[in-house]
Amino acid sequence: MVHTYGPLLTAPAPVVVDLGYGAHPVTSLELHRRLAAVRPDVRVVGLEIDQERVTAAAPHADPPALTFALGGFEIPLPDGRSPVVVRALNVLRQYDEEQVLPAWSRIVGRLAPGGALVEGTCDELGRLGSWVDVRRGSDGAPAPRSLTLSWRLAGLDTPSVVAERLPKILIHRNVPGEPIHALVTDLDDAWARAAGHAAYGPRQRFLAAVTDLRGRGWPLLGSAARWRLGELEVAWEAVAPAG
Repeated sequence: MVHTYGPLLTAPAPVVVDLGYGAHPVTSLELHRRLAAVRPDVRVVGLEIDQERVTAAAPHADPPALTFALGGFEIPLPDGRSPVVVRALNVLRQYDEEQVLPAWSRIVGRLAPGGALVEGTCDELGRLGSWVDVRRGSDGAPAPRSLTLSWRLAGLDTPSVVAERLPKILIHRNVPGEPIHALVTDLDDAWARAAGHAAYGPRQRFLAAVTDLRGRGWPLLGSAARWRLGELEVAWEAVAPAG
């Protein structure tokens, strides 16, 4: 995350929000631990709309480096600062699709210049997921930049399993005629065509499949370093909902 979102490297004492961390703040704790290894001055704020969850998380706080507060899409940081990143995983999945853009709009309105909203869905163990990188456009509206799909490559059967963990804005769009369906279909086909690389392990097979996918004209972002981790990032305009 640090090397993907520039302000995390350049902003003084950057603030990162873990929105909707759940019944236990394990994601906030892990997020702070990983970011602090690169930015020791980072401040992580876990936000929840349930006061009982905020109270339960309090013993895990380490202010000012890690704190917990009551709040939702309005991102009410206690000191009025603006976050460089807001992570919101498994937050919008219980909402209707038409509620996604208004939620994005409220959140990006609170971002620091150059900041990002990372919004998506993952499984309970974090081994399968996807997220949209959303920025604030010049007009102040949400400006999605990319979609990232992520797998734990060991034991992967077919890449299309990620369809069940697509972000809310896309999960009901995995049907013929929609760009996301075309991507998932091409990815499964490329994975099948790369079966000969399976003898060298799932990582090499995945790299071959991604190379095939790029050869088909998909606008892939990032580098092979991320592909080796089982992460595939594609430009948003290639997968945005049709109509």
